[in-house]
Amino acid sequence: MVARVIVGAHYGWKDWLAQRATAVVMALYTLLLLGIALYQGGIDHATWTALFAHPAFRIATMLFGLALFWHAWIGMRDIWMDYVKPVALRLTLEVLTVIVLVAYAAWLAEVLWGLAR
Repeated sequence: MVARVIVGAHYGWKDWLAQRATAVVMALYTLLLLGIALYQGGIDHATWTALFAHPAFRIATMLFGLALFWHAWIGMRDIWMDYVKPVALRLTLEVLTVIVLVAYAAWLAEVLWGLAR
């Protein structure tokens, strides 16, 4: 007989809510870009440069990136937990996922603000 562990009614609720919240942030940013492209009649290099000259747009882009990374973390963690049964391998994959996502976040910050220049 297998003993079932009962964890309560709220198990997974925070992750579900985080997935939806990050999806909303990404959708709003996408609509913003689409609106700008429609208003400007497209986005060329000059428009793109002008957009990123404003700190508010860089902050919005960073928020989009962080939402994307958090969304990706929850999704990948759930995949690792559901399909990778050996604990050591699953932990290794989770740690590698975190390292890659943190590196991407640092790279995005470098691209947006040029911290190393």
